Amino acid sequence: METEAAVASSDGLRSVMVRNREAVRSSSTARVVVWVAVATYAVAFVGAAVVHYLVFRSPRNDLGNMAQAVWSTAHGHFLEATAMSGQEITRLAVHVEPFLVLLVPLWWVWSSPMMLVVVEAVVVATGALPVFWLARKHLRNERAAVHFALAYLIFPATQFNAFEAASGFHAVSLAVPFILFAIWFLDEDRLALFALFALLACSTGEQIPAAVGCLGIWYAARRSRWVAGLSIFCLGVAASLVNFLVVIPHFSRSGIDPFAGRYKAMGSTPKGIFHKLVSDPTAFVHTAATTHKFVWLLLLLGPFLGFWLLEPLLLLGAAPQLAINLFSSKPEMTSVAFHYTAGVVPFVVAASIFGAARLRGDPGRLSLLALVAVACTAAYSPLWVLRSDIGALSSPERSATIHALKLIPNDARVSASNQLGAPLSARRYSFVFPTVGSATWVVVDRADPTYANPSAYRRAIQAVEASPSWRIVYSSHGVVVLRRTV
Repeated sequence: METEAAVASSDGLRSVMVRNREAVRSSSTARVVVWVAVATYAVAFVGAAVVHYLVFRSPRNDLGNMAQAVWSTAHGHFLEATAMSGQEITRLAVHVEPFLVLLVPLWWVWSSPMMLVVVEAVVVATGALPVFWLARKHLRNERAAVHFALAYLIFPATQFNAFEAASGFHAVSLAVPFILFAIWFLDEDRLALFALFALLACSTGEQIPAAVGCLGIWYAARRSRWVAGLSIFCLGVAASLVNFLVVIPHFSRSGIDPFAGRYKAMGSTPKGIFHKLVSDPTAFVHTAATTHKFVWLLLLLGPFLGFWLLEPLLLLGAAPQLAINLFSSKPEMTSVAFHYTAGVVPFVVAASIFGAARLRGDPGRLSLLALVAVACTAAYSPLWVLRSDIGALSSPERSATIHALKLIPNDARVSASNQLGAPLSARRYSFVFPTVGSATWVVVDRADPTYANPSAYRRAIQAVEASPSWRIVYSSHGVVVLRRTV
């Protein structure tokens, strides 16, 4: 009997060891799959962004704005850039994004706007890591963790934050991975690392501190750490209020937020918004309840199958960005193809993981359903621009543009059409044509498609060409370079 018991005990031990080895092997395989996915994704989006830049389709607004602010800071002019009006302003008059200062050391190493788009693609790709860790911890299933990491990467809103073909680069896009890392470390109760990533996220945009602050409510309720949680909430909301009510108005030449006009129907100013909320609350409903905005919400929230509904306190972090977007009259703010989803994506993804963990179904199956649903929308991607971008690499128009830009001295004051402005933004004065200002050189692409009024744009080119104050230095394939004569 003792021999039989010993054999049984030995068999049980071997069984446990086999299961442990299989678990370790499965965990190792899952990590490899996620790291390979992150690396492949980063390479693909870096490649797309670089090609887009090399064919001169990354615009002055906004890649050039950011590059000029970084260049200016590196040369002793804190976050300065040339506004559309031709005035020299600090970026703090437009957006509170001191994160740009952290890019200065990288600029010293690689002095090109391309550096910004590379950083954006790589950093956004790393957001899959905290997604994987969170899903593995709470779903206790390696396969489910891989599914959620892949879903994050192919989610259209993530893709357009990794590579925003329409405007090039935005610091706030980096808030997506930073917030996900902050959620992971807060969930792990590692408050020092949470604070680090929370600060990084908050430095990317004026509204992000309020979003990060909402994590305090979730943390307080989840861990019963009310003092710490409410402190996070109050600090975050207070920081955003200071950004909107103090910092931006202080640096703005008009004394008000330059984007207040987008909320004219709501009252524009804080006082006006409060008055409208009391006197005509239906105005908010009419502004937000449009077909266009409904489709945006569907693309932003639908792919994760409503799992996020089961973790509402975590989803609360998306509320500040959702409110800013839904009540705006600017249609791009409710389009997945722009960076305006940055304050929503991390909360939707993370809340979906926690929501799935509350369900009784098989985690692998639930996560696979979410991955399939996201995959059904993944074709809505910025990578499609590669079809035309790659063909343009060998075009005569690109060759003409390269030659034209080489004619412009590095220290010259220049006015360039929007799509030619980004490569010329690393200088103190860089105007967006038709604003000429004090420019001594003008370079334009007659076929630039980014101008809302093409007729007015062409007339402005003709006026400069006909002016005795300017001399045409070069003209080929629609690209024209002029130099001031007086």
